[in-house]
Amino acid sequence: MRLKLNKIVRWAAAIIGVLSLGFAQLSGMAYADNVALSMSPPNEVILLTPGEKFTGTFTVSNGVNNDQDINYVVTVNPFFVDEEYNIYFDETEGLNQMVNWITVSEPSGTLPVNSYKKFNFTIDVPKDAPAGGQYAAITVTALSDNKGGDADGGVNVDQDIAMAHIIYAEIAGTTKRGGDVISTNLPSFIFDGNISAESTVKNTGNVHGQATYKLQVFPLFSSEEVYTNEEKPDSQLILPNRTLSNKTAWEQTPAVGIFNVKYTVEFEGVTTEVTKLVIKCPLWLLFIIIFLIVALITWLVVRARSHKKSVQKSVDTQ
Repeated sequence: MRLKLNKIVRWAAAIIGVLSLGFAQLSGMAYADNVALSMSPPNEVILLTPGEKFTGTFTVSNGVNNDQDINYVVTVNPFFVDEEYNIYFDETEGLNQMVNWITVSEPSGTLPVNSYKKFNFTIDVPKDAPAGGQYAAITVTALSDNKGGDADGGVNVDQDIAMAHIIYAEIAGTTKRGGDVISTNLPSFIFDGNISAESTVKNTGNVHGQATYKLQVFPLFSSEEVYTNEEKPDSQLILPNRTLSNKTAWEQTPAVGIFNVKYTVEFEGVTTEVTKLVIKCPLWLLFIIIFLIVALITWLVVRARSHKKSVQKSVDTQ
């Protein structure tokens, strides 16, 4: 049975979710009632060469409001997302062959309180490894049963808690890179919330790629930006043959305003730009404006009719 997690919105962020394998939480931080672990880094992007070995490290800390040692076990799991970007850790086909190439130092042991442990792992890449993307998760699980209980110095928790070090690997060779910006949406009228733009990008290659999303906002009669994320654009890592949506927003959009907005999406050499005049106006203010316009038109009509009657009356009395 597949182990389904919630959708993620950013690949560079830590993976958070609940696994039916018995994992309570999977991320850069993991929590239980009396346990708080941290992992660094939660993920990495690497380039591998067929026939060579790669050695990497990650660190797990036991020192965030903890007062007991923790027994742990390390496993290597496949990392897979479906077309809806749900995450699975039990797919063994396709782009998860790397699971069989990874070995980890100290696959089980005890992590003392107020300490950290550096884990070494080796990826032994076969000579015939196919070019393209390969993905895996090295998972460190704090055990609820302690493999011996308190007598071994471990901490009892209600359930296993786990963190994963996600590896996004590119196997050197003849790789295919490509992508399509399937859709973009930049509303012209906003009644509530922030100015935002949405897009959907598909990776048509055989290796992961980074999509970037830039939002620039200008006043109506000025070329000076009032907001931009150009220096730190939103970004997402998109796996091969997968589609991912993104929403980029100006979080401090004023309640009222008229702006020129430019939204740019870039992925694997494909750039899409959308520029629009965007009006931000609360619905209640729109109703007031409509009421005032209707009232003004009504007043002008009544005045015009009154003037016409006055003129007609003046003509009749002559």
